[in-house]
Amino acid sequence: MFLPSVLAASSFVEVRPGLIFWTIVTFLLVMVVLRWKAWGPILSLVQEREKQISDAVESAKRERHQAEEMLAEAKRAAVTARQEAADAVRRNQQEMEKFREELMAKSRKEAEELKLSARREIEEQKTKAIAEVRSMAVDLSIEVASKLINERMDDSKHRALADQFVQGLPVAGTGAVRRTA
Repeated sequence: MFLPSVLAASSFVEVRPGLIFWTIVTFLLVMVVLRWKAWGPILSLVQEREKQISDAVESAKRERHQAEEMLAEAKRAAVTARQEAADAVRRNQQEMEKFREELMAKSRKEAEELKLSARREIEEQKTKAIAEVRSMAVDLSIEVASKLINERMDDSKHRALADQFVQGLPVAGTGAVRRTA
């Protein structure tokens, strides 16, 4: 058993010049045939693949550059949109403040007008009341005077006498007596 494995090992290490010659001739022949038939197509496929890879790299670079530009544009648009939104909010706040101030001013004006109207009405009612009281005082004084004097004067004399009496009445709220000129 030991013998065949030793023979196999010795034949592998043994130098045979004929085998070397034919191995070299076969190698050269295969190399020429491969160069003639396979090398050109393989080389053209490699060059074509290299060109595709180069084109893909260039395309990726262009697309990356475009993407960066689009990202920058989107960032600028976002900043612009934020600024416009802030401006709109600020304008809205200013308009609301202006509207509030106008509304307050209008309310104050209406309140003042109502107050003045009420004062005028009060003054008119006061004037009417004073005139009515004077008229009643004149009528009362005429009655009293006619009963006291027991004589009837004509109506114009009564009025003149009553007016003179009313002129002598104190002015409302001051306590001073009116003086006639």
